[in-house]
Amino acid sequence: MGLGDGFAAKRCLLTGAASGIGRATALKLAAQGAELYLTDRDADGLAATVSDAQALGAVVAAHRVLDITDLDAVTAFATDIHTAHGAMDVVMNIAGVSAWGTVSQLTHQHWKSMIDVNLMGPIHVIECFVPPMVAAGRGGHLVNVSSAAGLVALPWHAAYSASKYGLRGLSEVLRFDLARHRIGVSVVVPGAVKTPLVQSVQIVGVDREDPRVQRWTDRFGGHAVSPEKAADKILRGVRRNSYLIYTSVDIRALYFAKRFFWWPYAFAMTRVNVLFTRALRPAPRRR
Repeated sequence: MGLGDGFAAKRCLLTGAASGIGRATALKLAAQGAELYLTDRDADGLAATVSDAQALGAVVAAHRVLDITDLDAVTAFATDIHTAHGAMDVVMNIAGVSAWGTVSQLTHQHWKSMIDVNLMGPIHVIECFVPPMVAAGRGGHLVNVSSAAGLVALPWHAAYSASKYGLRGLSEVLRFDLARHRIGVSVVVPGAVKTPLVQSVQIVGVDREDPRVQRWTDRFGGHAVSPEKAADKILRGVRRNSYLIYTSVDIRALYFAKRFFWWPYAFAMTRVNVLFTRALRPAPRRR
């Protein structure tokens, strides 16, 4: 189901609403007259988004500070919302975390946190909010924010990609599974976006203050789009009921190359991985 008529008076749940893409999308929806249900684990950031959304004239019907990895907390929030307000029209899984590193550098906790936040977190939200949408029979839309790392083999992204590929696979299944209920499913595959996540991403075994590392991260950030531009792309994609929503043309081109020009893609990614490792030169891991 596309929301071709827009988001006015639609009940929209967003995770990760305190900053970055989540905050930008919440404020875009606020300006379009959506009824907002917001959550994040950052209390101050969430409060600021709620205040700014209300200043735009939006109704923020419910908001709560919680961690989406906590199923009990998500379930309690969903129960309170459905008791007081009914089913959502739009559910947006935007919250996420990131860490880069080679297999030799990543710890078990790095792997676990990527899966817990980026995959199990959205699953908790889907468990709690999508069945009531189905039961309500009004249709709706589910948005899952994956990543370019959920499409292609970016260097040092194994743990992150494990979670984001999983989220993309889940979204593809639900795209067809929920179609009979007139619930559309979109998966967002951002490249670099100017968010706190990009600025603070943990690069395991690497000193972020090293000038060489800063040059590479600055180069990466130089290709980043604004959260507002990403939010515009997301909302336009939802209105069109697009499956893959790109926030930048470079990711679309890279995925095209992977699908249709495998050998050049494989050669390029192998070389990029070598260059990436030479440039960052991780310190030996202490065990």
